[in-house]
Amino acid sequence: MKLEHIQIQTNNIPETTAFYKDILELPIIDKTSQSVTIKAGNSILKFIENPDFNSIYHFAFNIPENKLEEAIEWCKNKTDLLIIEDQRIIANFETWNANAVYFYDNNGNLLEFIARHDLDNLQLKGFSSKSILNISEIGVVDENPLELGEQLIEDYDLAFFTKNFNSDNFAAIGDDEGLLIIVKPYRNWYPTQTPSKSNKTEIRLENNGTKIELNF
Repeated sequence: MKLEHIQIQTNNIPETTAFYKDILELPIIDKTSQSVTIKAGNSILKFIENPDFNSIYHFAFNIPENKLEEAIEWCKNKTDLLIIEDQRIIANFETWNANAVYFYDNNGNLLEFIARHDLDNLQLKGFSSKSILNISEIGVVDENPLELGEQLIEDYDLAFFTKNFNSDNFAAIGDDEGLLIIVKPYRNWYPTQTPSKSNKTEIRLENNGTKIELNF
């Protein structure tokens, strides 16, 4: 499953533009006073201005499975990586066969670089912004994650992520390439103490050749 286009909100277009252009060094492909559109590998990330918006999103970027340490070095003079525990910054997801690091953007959104070792995306050249391959996860907040997941499966022929233990509190739809991470409201976004809240999110994805538009 591929997350082709994600549209979310920000209360500050200029600062958001500066973060993604100057810190993450991603191409800005369109900008107005009301929106900014960013190319992140094979995905598009669009922010819409909402002066009253006061919440956060969680999303992740896939990076080459062998480049996490280089990504950490690349981030050092750009942004602070979050400490998971015991001064450790690398999260180890054994059942997902993946490792990740976390950081915030200018809006306080929780961002993630994740290296999924079952993907055949090894890269030989040094890590750069061009190593950001695609948006690999977007968080969706719903009172009934499992129920919503089952509804999406029925309506759009999607599937639960087979590596995840899906439950009433946390469910994942998709695969290593792209995931909808569905959580209950006020469940803290790992690895922070920030509770999840339901925010307007528009998603365009592709699954087995079928284009799907979702609005939450």
